[in-house]
Amino acid sequence: MITTEIAYADLVEDLRRAVEQADMLIVTEASPTDAAARRGETIPGNRVIGVFRNDFAVRIIRESVPAMIEAPLRFYVTENDAESATLSWKTPSAVFAPYGQGDDDELAHVASELDALFMHIANFATNQ
Repeated sequence: MITTEIAYADLVEDLRRAVEQADMLIVTEASPTDAAARRGETIPGNRVIGVFRNDFAVRIIRESVPAMIEAPLRFYVTENDAESATLSWKTPSAVFAPYGQGDDDELAHVASELDALFMHIANFATNQ
């Protein structure tokens, strides 16, 4: 989790750019804030952005078909106030840990690569 001094809408756009810069894809997106607004409700900004790439999917499926239920991995942008927002995510290694295969765990290697990539995306998006 990284708390920023970046406005919510700007952090969402910065995250989109960071995902693209990292050669990953946004494959899902949901905003309870937007859905609430369509119903006339007002809540602080929040958006879940699912990020993945097919080459990782193939590698994961080769190790554990059940593990793919966890894809796409998600970032969560939440509005703190008008001038700040927080970027959160679960580390891929934590997400895929229950599907581990023992001592020579290729799935753990893939998750470790994704950990580094997600940290890179987060740092790029938050100007760290």
